[in-house]
Amino acid sequence: MSRDKIVTGYLKEGRKKVEYRLALICFEDEKKYIVYCPALDLSGYGLTETEAEKSFNTTLSEYFKYTLNKGTLAEDLKKLGWTIKKGLNKKPIPPTMETLLSRNEDFNRIFNTYDFSKRSAVVEMPLIP
Repeated sequence: MSRDKIVTGYLKEGRKKVEYRLALICFEDEKKYIVYCPALDLSGYGLTETEAEKSFNTTLSEYFKYTLNKGTLAEDLKKLGWTIKKGLNKKPIPPTMETLLSRNEDFNRIFNTYDFSKRSAVVEMPLIP
């Protein structure tokens, strides 16, 4: 996944979008490649890194589809440590890596156990109304 690649999920036509540069952690576990986004606590996997990236894109799409349909995106992001500001079209603020490491046991385990590469990707997300 290149540094400038835009990763997008399920976004209905006409819905306002915002872009975030988020970290993606890529590592291998039990002969499978895993792409993990700690800020969204989402992952994808496959036999190759390319398969893992495609799987992650599918996971991201399903995540947005589900949370948008249920109206729970803002609530879910808050649980993940994002700061949600009140007001029309305010852009949520993702948690810092330091916060993620201290609050997310799975990410802390990955960070301290596996050899990994950290990549940056632009993730398109729906703007929370």
